[in-house]
Amino acid sequence: MAGSEFKRDYSKRSCHSLIMKSFHSIEKGIAITYDDIYLVNGMRTPFGKFCGTLANVSPTDLGIIASRAAMEKSGVNPKEIDQAIIANIGQASGDAYFLPRHIALFAGLHTAVPSLMVQRICASGFETIITASEQISLGKADTVLCCGTENMSLAPTVSFGNRMGYPLGRPVFKDMLWEALDDTAAGYPMGYTAENVAKKHNITRQQCDEFAFTSFQRSVAARNNTIYKDEITPVNSTVFEIEGLKPRKVRIAGGVKDFVADEQVRETTIEALAKLPTVFSDVGVLTAGNCSGIVDGSAAVVVANKNSVQQKKLNPIARVVASASCGIDPKYMGLAPVPAIRLLLEMTGLKVEDIGLFEINEAFSAQVIGCEIELGLNRSKLNVNGGAIAMGHPLAATGTRLSLTIAREMISRKVKYGIASACIGGGQGTAILFENINL
Repeated sequence: MAGSEFKRDYSKRSCHSLIMKSFHSIEKGIAITYDDIYLVNGMRTPFGKFCGTLANVSPTDLGIIASRAAMEKSGVNPKEIDQAIIANIGQASGDAYFLPRHIALFAGLHTAVPSLMVQRICASGFETIITASEQISLGKADTVLCCGTENMSLAPTVSFGNRMGYPLGRPVFKDMLWEALDDTAAGYPMGYTAENVAKKHNITRQQCDEFAFTSFQRSVAARNNTIYKDEITPVNSTVFEIEGLKPRKVRIAGGVKDFVADEQVRETTIEALAKLPTVFSDVGVLTAGNCSGIVDGSAAVVVANKNSVQQKKLNPIARVVASASCGIDPKYMGLAPVPAIRLLLEMTGLKVEDIGLFEINEAFSAQVIGCEIELGLNRSKLNVNGGAIAMGHPLAATGTRLSLTIAREMISRKVKYGIASACIGGGQGTAILFENINL
């Protein structure tokens, strides 16, 4: 179906009148609306700073912790989960190949329930919800566990081809964390793509620092006002034991007990941010203070259809209305939420003004500002409790966290519609539209 045909057919319909419709266009991307799919609830771990408290906790164990808490919060028995959809980017543990299956088994799901790994880099957490919604729509599940998990501190240093040996005196090693941040297709690290956005829209260093300062302020306020308290599960040293399986031991660095707060969130000043050197270009606008932090963490939610919600007497926090993904020129990677959000709006007949809250992942301050400019967003509706500049961006967990955060905040602020979105390394964007059903 061509984009023009799609617009003529569906753009004037109200959100409630839509049954499930899908769309694809080489020029615009892919999108789908859902019929009676719900985000029941969820939980996440606190996000640990790089080489901090969670540094030695594997992404598998972080995922188990978040998944167990999410099902408990949702009021769902693990044995009633039909599928597990898991996201992880960096293979940072010895059981990386088994990660989705191990998370499902140690979270208590039935042995016969299958697990699936999805990966769309920075939107992988969103992709767990999108895939779950599509699997439910296809009749392959009623209730799905979705989890995104990442330990960036444990990203390995690897030697590709070591089995074939090395030239004398020339062993070659790669830092896989750096490789994750370096887009070889664009020809430079992703931070440079945000500098390109800054140049395109004449975004200044001062604007970037002001945006970052707002992110820190809002995150500190959210922490102090316990806004995140009900979505964060404490992390402790523990042992996961499931009958018939080898126990898994989890040890928290320094013997910390009840680790419950995002570790990177801190007070700062605009003056302190202004003193930091640029990191990608001598005459650029981006610094360590106005870009997303490298952190470790996991987030999980439960997604279900109407029948499951009614039969299990669940209390969903939002309806999953629609999703969209698209690609753009990798050199302007950070602007990809713009066409993804526009496609969502076109698909549902809504306008920017109809959306009460936006969550756009703060990969880089300049890229979020660029999205603000192109979409005409009001910053008072954007990342109202701070974002990844203050909290950090644990790649595969971010989309799941953003979805949970916006769904909860929509209830708090009595907002009907919210959109969560992220840019994706390599030049992609994904967005999900949620509806508050608790008005």
